[in-house]
Amino acid sequence: MTQISASDVGKLRRQTGSGMMDCKKALIEANGDFDQAVDILRKKGQKVAAKRADRQATEGVVIAKNNADNTKAILISLNCETDFVAKNEDFINIANNILDKAISEDLASSEGLNELTLDEGISVAEKVLEQTGVIGEKIEVSAQVIEAVQVSSYVHAGNRLATLVGFNNVVDHQVARDVAMQVAAMNPIAVDKEGVKQETIDRELEIAKDLARQEGKPEDMLEKIAFGRLNKFFKENTLLNQAFIKDGKKSVAQYLKDHGDDLSVTCFKRVGLSN
Repeated sequence: MTQISASDVGKLRRQTGSGMMDCKKALIEANGDFDQAVDILRKKGQKVAAKRADRQATEGVVIAKNNADNTKAILISLNCETDFVAKNEDFINIANNILDKAISEDLASSEGLNELTLDEGISVAEKVLEQTGVIGEKIEVSAQVIEAVQVSSYVHAGNRLATLVGFNNVVDHQVARDVAMQVAAMNPIAVDKEGVKQETIDRELEIAKDLARQEGKPEDMLEKIAFGRLNKFFKENTLLNQAFIKDGKKSVAQYLKDHGDDLSVTCFKRVGLSN
């Protein structure tokens, strides 16, 4: 039988994050071939992934970062099954490594995330599969990317919620951060009413009509009442029309206007883990 040194086991453990015994068993099975041992551990991850495919990966880490010139921001969500894993320092480091690579490689869209090659020479997809075997839980990763004249990213304490916001012009850092925090706190569904999907508008109008009907309002007044309530829905649920969280006397659009006549938001992304 091939002699397996403690240094080889340690090297495999550092590269894969697998337990010492798992690394030793893999090296023995591979007759000391390091690359083959990595493949054995990865196959273990495939088996675990297949067994846990129907599980819900609702815990995890959500983080975000801007590129150097603040024209692109990327958000990474690395999900797992339990809060215990999500708070593990190694798990958080993996999420940060993926995000750093996405920034350094100028990730263009979420579709390219899994193909990125990490510093250890394996793809993001392979890393996720490897960690599935190490941790024994379903692991998923996703990305959001925005580009604009200027962008802002915000990560809420605890790494469970992050936002990205794009602006049409250069904006003061604090103003940009305030708007990113607004998105985190108020969870708007669109930048303004023009961005709300037609099916959402139709549904809100029907709900408003039904409520008015239940309140005994005249049938010929239902549509007018419904459109009035729709405007209230837009005010509460679209970013530019929402009351600004730091000054409820003005809307987000008015707050932006205070810092530039034409300043506005072009897009935003918000990802949060369910409680």
